[in-house]
Amino acid sequence: MITIADKLFGDEYHFSAFAAGRHQMQFCTHSAWLGGHVRVGLEDSLYIGKGVLATGNAQQVRKVRAIVEDLGRRIATPDDARRMLALKGAKNITL
Repeated sequence: MITIADKLFGDEYHFSAFAAGRHQMQFCTHSAWLGGHVRVGLEDSLYIGKGVLATGNAQQVRKVRAIVEDLGRRIATPDDARRMLALKGAKNITL
């Protein structure tokens, strides 16, 4: 799919992956390795490793952050994410 997206969009696109269940970290690792974005959370998997329950979302985020950084990738800041998704940000909207 990435090969086709590269042909269609060049480098003007973003992709991400997530998995529900025991393969959550493997999918996220593969996505990061291929240049994509990731997302983790207890809503997708209750585990941090094989047979080990996560203590919370933060534990999963720390683990995937370490994986992403070990792959030489940079973690996006909230401002980076807003730019990538063309979001205004809370301070630039009227309620």
